Amino acid sequence: MKAITKNWPLHLILLAVVIVCEAINTITIKTPVGNILLLPMLFAMAFGLILFLLKPVKCVKSEQAHLSSSFVVIGIGIFLAKVAVNSGANLDQVIQAGPALILQELGNLGTIILALPIALLLGFGREAVGMTHSIAREPNVGYIANKFGPESAEFRGVMVTYIVGTLIGTIFMGVMASILGGAGLLHPYSLAMACGVGSGSMMAASSASVAAAFPEMAEQISAYAGTSNVLSNADGVIMTVILGVPMCNFLYTKLYPVIGRGKKEK
Repeated sequence: MKAITKNWPLHLILLAVVIVCEAINTITIKTPVGNILLLPMLFAMAFGLILFLLKPVKCVKSEQAHLSSSFVVIGIGIFLAKVAVNSGANLDQVIQAGPALILQELGNLGTIILALPIALLLGFGREAVGMTHSIAREPNVGYIANKFGPESAEFRGVMVTYIVGTLIGTIFMGVMASILGGAGLLHPYSLAMACGVGSGSMMAASSASVAAAFPEMAEQISAYAGTSNVLSNADGVIMTVILGVPMCNFLYTKLYPVIGRGKKEK
């Protein structure tokens, strides 16, 4: 509590950011494939990053940013409580989705096939295995550290994806969900399930974009996204251990000699 009261200027800055972002409200950008919805949450993240990086006078210091990370957990916790209520109210519809919610984790294998060759073409070595085997959230980071060691190239790779995902993943997911929602190519429930990638903040941003595109189905979208996120956390590491990492290792041994840009590895 003392740390919170001591940093009262930070709270005033954040309050001002919230007020400004809510005043801006949602901006709709029309494109040939649909509408892109830029939500206040995206503006708040962008303004917060600018204030942190602002030089020579930093409005938000490093120790204050570290303190703020604790409030993110609280905020996401409140949001997840709302999601849980919506999930319970729409439990029948969630159950009707059946195996789709569980089997969606297999979609991660498709991203491996796409991402690992690109990582090799960019010049990465064994780092590519850690970078592309999953979305690289906390459970995945722990598994890679345990399997390959904290000094390994694989661990450096998973940390790169983890950090980049933390910095811009939420913004990317929010914008991507908005584009796909506006395009009308996929059913809203499919988009909602895709929002549950195993990250609370990414799920919050992307599901909000989908719900904004389909306001009449907002509660159902929240329910599907929340349930999907829980299942992604539950079976994500299992998929990583059984399929993700072995598949990355196999593709790496086949592709690195062909498209790898570094020295030939033993």
